[in-house]
Amino acid sequence: MTVIRQALSKWALSVGIILTLSACAGPDKSKQLDLGPNTPLIGVRSAWTSTVGSVDFPLEIRPVGSLVFVAGSDGTVAAIDARTGGDLWRTSVGVKLSAGVGSDGRYAAVVSKENELIVLDGAKELWRQKLGAVTLTAPFVAGARVFAMSADRSVSAFDVVTGRKLWQQQRSGEALVLGRSGIVMAIGDTLVTGLAGRLVGMNPLNGKIKWEAQVANSRGTNEVERLVDLVSGVSRQGNQVCVRAFQSAVGCVDGVRGNLVWSKSASGSTGVDGDESEVFGTESDGRLIAWKRADGERLWVSERLRFRSLTAPVLVGRSLVIGDEVGTVHFLSRQDGSPLNRLSTDGSAIRSAPVLVGQTLVVVTQRGGIFGFKPE
Repeated sequence: MTVIRQALSKWALSVGIILTLSACAGPDKSKQLDLGPNTPLIGVRSAWTSTVGSVDFPLEIRPVGSLVFVAGSDGTVAAIDARTGGDLWRTSVGVKLSAGVGSDGRYAAVVSKENELIVLDGAKELWRQKLGAVTLTAPFVAGARVFAMSADRSVSAFDVVTGRKLWQQQRSGEALVLGRSGIVMAIGDTLVTGLAGRLVGMNPLNGKIKWEAQVANSRGTNEVERLVDLVSGVSRQGNQVCVRAFQSAVGCVDGVRGNLVWSKSASGSTGVDGDESEVFGTESDGRLIAWKRADGERLWVSERLRFRSLTAPVLVGRSLVIGDEVGTVHFLSRQDGSPLNRLSTDGSAIRSAPVLVGQTLVVVTQRGGIFGFKPE
């Protein structure tokens, strides 16, 4: 786990302490269950493969139509047709990246390790603008604007064509924030972001706050234990958005009124997925949990994949699809988490939650392998 202080003089010390604690508390591999032989109960075939170079940042895959936008740490950015695996375009921005990729289908945006917001029109670079803090969340591109959320959870808006800064929303009092990608999305005419343990609705034209919904509260006796933040990967059904607060809660919010529908204790660090009836998520120890969407009642828990460093799940028909630390893609029953099938990739960790693009399931590994699968 990486954390970033707003006060740069304290940043390196806090990161070092927390990295040490994280390493000492790693998963106990001896407790992993033997998965046994794979007995496929559903058909899944490999459709295509591609590559983008190693991925050492929290890559987010946000499909637009049949396209997926991916990036490697070396600055490679590509738009790939998920139906065929072929490139629509591919380019390099020439610098190492810390966040990406956001796109509206035409314009794409990434962030460099030098905190530069870089915007492309197809494979052509349009502009770069310096951001005020380290940024790990993929920019959000919509309505001729680019919205960038930095690790201190400041939010800035830029004109997508010219790069002119339109506004910035800076919150005070968040001394310690999470070094993971956060939430930036749109619901109707509202820009919705995660700030600390709150889901916040903003006016995208000027950054003014419309509403705030408290999903989780700080807890513990020190700054690290009190760390609470919303992480990327949400389940949206209509105006309702279900989210994960890092190591503290899962909850659902009415994205128009800003009302908290429910919040339940949970100890995960990745996002959630679901449909109109259920919400699914993986806990930090690898347990898979299903909640009733209406009220957060826990429906079932599966411990089959404990201690395997799982991604967030994606719901595909009757399957929950989850990636793990050795590049295995698990297909599990949405009814109880029982195994339906599993496939291997390139032996490196699945870097982001799998995504369904049309009829193709897309996963990206840490080595930069991009795999398209067709569930049958």
